[in-house]
Amino acid sequence: MLTIGKLGAAAGVKVPTIRYYEQIGLLPPAERSAGNQRLYGRTALDRLAFIRHARDLGFPLEAIRDLLSLSDRPDQPCAAADIIAKEQLAAVEARIARLEALKSELERMVSQCAQGTIANCRVIEALSDHSSCAPGSHKPGALSQDDKRATPGAGR
Repeated sequence: MLTIGKLGAAAGVKVPTIRYYEQIGLLPPAERSAGNQRLYGRTALDRLAFIRHARDLGFPLEAIRDLLSLSDRPDQPCAAADIIAKEQLAAVEARIARLEALKSELERMVSQCAQGTIANCRVIEALSDHSSCAPGSHKPGALSQDDKRATPGAGR
């Protein structure tokens, strides 16, 4: 049996995250020692590794919950799992498209830099006036929740 700290170390997941996954039902409640310490077995480690891998691939928690439910029924057809994976692939492709548009706009801003003073800086000008951006490159305030989590200081 593993304590929560050892489980976290083995799976590469922080202790508060393990507690959260247990709280929302992604992990079953842990057994308790005589001293009321959480104890986890191999099944919990495997399940936590599954969750971590799914999170690394960007799956939202609700999709992970569905995938875990499916994995608990190995005799069922995998069509539902395929649908969930295809939805995640579409979400990743959409995010890549948004990021490519942002990259293009940033490249355009940088390429127009005159290497002069801030008063004539294209970067400052573009950031000050959204209408000077390339049409369709991005929308004001269009960061998704995933983008906000991946962007330092965003979504605070």
